Amino acid sequence: MSRRRRSRGRPVDGIVVVNKEKGASSNDVLQRVKRLYGAAKAGHTGSLDPLATGVLPICLGEATKFSQFLLDSDKSYRTVVKLGARTETGDLEGEIVEERPVNVTQSDVEAILEQFRGDIDQIPSMYSALKYNGEPLYKLARQGIVVDRPSRRITIHRLEMVAFNGDSITLEVDCSKGTYIRTLAEDIGEALGCLAHVIELHRVAAGPYREDQMHTLEALEAVRDGGGHAALDELLLPLDTSVSDWPQVRLGQTSSFYITQGQPVQVPQAPTSGGVRLYGQEISESGEESFRFLGVGEIDDDGRVAPKRLISNKS
Repeated sequence: MSRRRRSRGRPVDGIVVVNKEKGASSNDVLQRVKRLYGAAKAGHTGSLDPLATGVLPICLGEATKFSQFLLDSDKSYRTVVKLGARTETGDLEGEIVEERPVNVTQSDVEAILEQFRGDIDQIPSMYSALKYNGEPLYKLARQGIVVDRPSRRITIHRLEMVAFNGDSITLEVDCSKGTYIRTLAEDIGEALGCLAHVIELHRVAAGPYREDQMHTLEALEAVRDGGGHAALDELLLPLDTSVSDWPQVRLGQTSSFYITQGQPVQVPQAPTSGGVRLYGQEISESGEESFRFLGVGEIDDDGRVAPKRLISNKS
């Protein structure tokens, strides 16, 4: 019996920012976007809980080379926290396991929040995707298994209460990678003495991407139905937007050649350390100069610019 060869998809490169809807998994969104674009390769930049909505950047093609940098980037959230109860999962999807009366004022909450700003230690939830001996913690939790989780150092850059409704509070959080908002809510509830869990969670930003750049899946489907892949491609953000906050280094044609061959080069006035965006010089037949994004590099111990992750040259 002959097997039908499955299409590998088309080589489309870029980032599309999706507004993940409540109830969908991040992988569900990824697969739908991949099918919509007919893309050969796609990846997301950090999972959102099914409860959560908001910014989910999807990397297509060569953009997947930079998804790790987005995983490592800061995030921003808006969340509604219900006071008076703790649940199995830290959010409204879990069974209530303990309840306490709520006798707190807005001033009480403001005072407690100060304890959670800056560098803090956080113990990840058993209902997180972190792995223990190769198994995601949430799978163990569903089997009733609880394991020790070491605390992790995270940074809460900003934590503000924007609404107080007696038994619920609305918070805005800017935080480092690895921060669990459910755990933050539980810890705040414990500090207040009344317990708490998340009932709404919306990601406002992930790295350089903001909610004003989002598209719903329904909107993407409408664009595809109206204009096909060409119309969808118009919505893609360039590859270098994924590292737009990194310093830029422009390379002449000779240096560009050596960088693309994997060799470090000396660049005058380059940064002295860290990662950089690399752009290679191109001269048109009419003599016009332009610079094309090559990928990212880092400054090595000798002060030279070394390639780290480069995009394929399809020219």
